[in-house]
This record gives sequence, C-alpha cells and structure tokens, in this order.
Amino acid sequence: MTHRTIHWFRKGLRLHDNPALVAAFENSSHVWPIFILDPWFTVHASVGINRWRFLLESLKDLDDSLKKNNSRLFVVKGAPDEVLPKCFKEWNITKLTYEKDTEPYAIERDQIIDKLATDAGVEVVKHVSHTLYDTQRTISKNGGSPPLTYQRLQTVVSQMGPPEQPKDVPVKLMNGCKSVVQSDHDAKYGVPTLDDLGKKDKGPILFPGGECEALKRMEQMLARKDWICSFEKPKTSPNSLEPSTTVLSPYLKFGCLSPRIFYHKLNEVYKGKKHSQPPVSLHGQLLWREFFYTVAAGTPNFDKMIGNAVCTQVDWDTNNKYLEAWKMGETGFPFIDALMTQLREEGWIHHLGRHAVACFLTRGDLWISWEEGMKVFEEYLLDADWSLNAGNWLWLSASAFFHQYFRVYSPIAFGKKTDTNGDFIRKYIPKLAKFPQKFIYEPWTAPKTIQEKCGCIIGKDYPKPIVDHDIVRKQNISRMAAAYARRKGEKKPATEKKTTSKKRKTENGDHGKSKKKTNNQEITDFLM
Repeated sequence: MTHRTIHWFRKGLRLHDNPALVAAFENSSHVWPIFILDPWFTVHASVGINRWRFLLESLKDLDDSLKKNNSRLFVVKGAPDEVLPKCFKEWNITKLTYEKDTEPYAIERDQIIDKLATDAGVEVVKHVSHTLYDTQRTISKNGGSPPLTYQRLQTVVSQMGPPEQPKDVPVKLMNGCKSVVQSDHDAKYGVPTLDDLGKKDKGPILFPGGECEALKRMEQMLARKDWICSFEKPKTSPNSLEPSTTVLSPYLKFGCLSPRIFYHKLNEVYKGKKHSQPPVSLHGQLLWREFFYTVAAGTPNFDKMIGNAVCTQVDWDTNNKYLEAWKMGETGFPFIDALMTQLREEGWIHHLGRHAVACFLTRGDLWISWEEGMKVFEEYLLDADWSLNAGNWLWLSASAFFHQYFRVYSPIAFGKKTDTNGDFIRKYIPKLAKFPQKFIYEPWTAPKTIQEKCGCIIGKDYPKPIVDHDIVRKQNISRMAAAYARRKGEKKPATEKKTTSKKRKTENGDHGKSKKKTNNQEITDFLM
C-alpha cells in the first residue's frame, strides 16, 4: 500500500537521525511535514521571548532544509485534536508518524490523537529518538520502576548496550515523494514571525535556533579534540564572559540535535585516546539528561512537591517580595543578580550559575519553594525542558536525589573562585562597574566615599542585601534537617555539629572537595 502521510514535528526539529521522519517517507507517495502551534502551551506553560524566538528560528531552518528536498513545513495553529482530523480528511491521509514524547501532557494528547487516527483509518507509526534509550524500556529493565541514582542508571543502560546508531532520511527516499506545496503556502502555512504572534523581540541573539546551527556548533566543539577528551563539568567556569561549556542544551531540548549522533560522534573522538569518564565527561552529561528523563517518565507529579514520591516535603515560605527580587536580579548580592540578569536577557546561564541561584532561592537563603524557581526557569531558559528543569530543581533544593543539604553555596565567595576581578558582575550590572575589586562582590561594605566616587549608592542606586546570608543559612539548614527528620520518622532532627567543617568549606566557595566524592551528585544540569 502506498500512503499519503503526515509527519508531525513536535520536538525533533531536524532531518538527521529522525526515524519517525524516515518512516513517513517509506512507502509514501505524498508527505506533509507539519508543526502545530498548540494553544495549550500558551495557557499552561510559561514561554519567554527568548524561547519563542529560538523555536521560530528552528522552524524556519527546518522549512529551509525541507525546501532543498522538494518539500516544505506546514505550520498550523490550533489544538492537535482539532487540527489533525481536519488534515486527515482534507489531504486523504492514511499514515501519521511522530517522535514519542514522555511528558504528561504529551502522553495524554497522543493517546487522544492515536484514537482519532485509528477511527479515521489512519495508521500511526512512532519512534524514540529524543533520548538515548526508550525510557519505558529502561524502566522495565530496572524491574518496573525508574532508577533513582545515576549509578543505577549506568548499570541498567550498560546491560542494554550502546544507544542505536543514528538513522538519517535517505535523500532518494525524500525526493521520491511528490510535493504538495501550493503557491499560497507561505500565506496559509508559513512560519510566523514574532510580530505575527504578538511577541516583542528583545535581547541579543547569541544562540540562533535550528538544526544547521546545532550541527555547526557540535562540529566546532568536536574539532577541539583535546578539550573534548579532558572535559570535566565541575572544572568549567560559571561566570566566564564566554560560555565555558558546549551550550548544546537548547538544541537538544528542541531536538535540533540528536543526542544519539552526539553520543556516537564523541565516541569517535574518544577512540584510542585517554579521556574523562562519566559523570563529569560529555558522555556523562548525556547520561545525566537520560537520568532525569527516565525518572520523570516513571514518577507521577514529578514537577510538584505534593504527590511526588521522590520529593521531601518541606515547609517552604511564601514571600513574593523576595521571589520578585530574585527573579529581577535585585537581591543585593551582585553574583546572584548578575546571573539572573544574564538568564533574563540571554536565556542561558552556566550550570554552576544555576546551582548558585537555585540554592540561594531555596534552602540557602530565601527559603522559597523550588516550584517557584522552576517556573521562572521555564519562562527564561532557552533549554527549559520539563523533565530536566523539574529534576534539577528537586536536586538543587535538596528535595530529592542530592541530600547534603548543609552544602550551601556562598553568594559571595563562590563567584570569586573563577572571577576574582568581578568582570562578569561589571558586565551584567553596569551600576557596579566602577567598584574596586575589593568591594565588587560586597558593595555594601564599601565606604560611602567610595560609593559616591563610583556613582552608585547602595540602598539607593543598587539594593542592599535582602537577607543576612550568615544568619539565614544556619536557620535554613536547621529547617531542612527537620524536614528530613520528618520524612525519616525521627523524633529529633540531626544536629549541625558534625557538618561544621563541611559548611565552612562551602562558605569559602568549596562545593566539591569533601572526603567523599560528590561530583556526580552536583553535576546535574546537562550541557548548560
């Protein structure tokens, strides 16, 4: 049977290693590649301007690539359960292909679409390619529940063998299908602009969206063979003026880059050479991504505290004033505020920067729920990914996976380790640019005469610290200890005495040098 097929792009915005797209062209005379602008996301998800722009750039890039292969992308607005049945009927569709998704809304949506397709006599073909492995297969291999430690995931996937090799669409197969593009295609199905969507553009475009940019960026990184082999995530800088990691995470989030092709390309570089190992290597980062995808796929209410079986129940405070100050980079701690400004303006910050601001919001200083931080990251991050975003906030708030809650990042000392002069702060908080190095991380300690000379009066032109870190850190460690005691059913919370030396190290910015190795407990964000 020769099919008339719709390939439904959701994530997986690429032509390379897209097995569902390959399936679309197999035994098909006509193929309609479509992307649906689903209003559910504008209502239920917080998508900031940076991510909207990245998505539209990715769709434009995909459309350009399809043009070169005698096809086009059809962008349609509306709910999938309304759009697709109309397309089935209008285009006489007999087959629907798409890449599997693991998020709760997507699972529910796809079940509805599968039934609508079956009722319409449309065959449904779906494949896994957004993760290295099929998450359900991994869960099954682990006895029916997700592995809850990185080490356990490593054991399970080692039994499953390496990820499948990438599977590209043969050009001959694509060119063998007839084009269904009409002269009014751009008017009816073209990729919209930000103006079309009522969005106002702003901020620099540092990381353009799209498959072409993803592959180019990957190849540029792979060409640095020594850097690839020696890469260790904890040794990269959170406040360098240029990213010290790959910044491939947005491209993996949207599926502009296949994780499998990156995995196997790394293997080619590693072959015959001495190289770093998981969890700190680049292979290790891909496995961290896999870990959170797998746990999220097998844990109900993964993005919430209540009803989440892996999450410690904590009596977080509600303080909208503190939350807004943190979100807008107005906490009075320059390192934290510079990071949040970078995030808001550019849509990306280094993974250790994310550690610092997340710890500050939750267990470190402000004692505000990780769910609130997760929402802000969802709005601002280019690479905001439901599974990774929730998983990392659970981790960094010490609500799940990572349990050394007494290891608190200093909002003052931590940044000094890699940027003594405070150049990062000077870039993102121009008001403080003239402060001497001695005061750049603690401008409130500068004498009034120096503040006047620098043109920035603390408390007037730039805020004073909203909390006393030394005081609230101790209070919050005690509150977290009590939450852990409640979970364990203990009558008395553990005392702080045994952890004093560790906390002192942490206050000096030492977040990974305890006697027991914790790299694989702290390097949780994938390629950020």
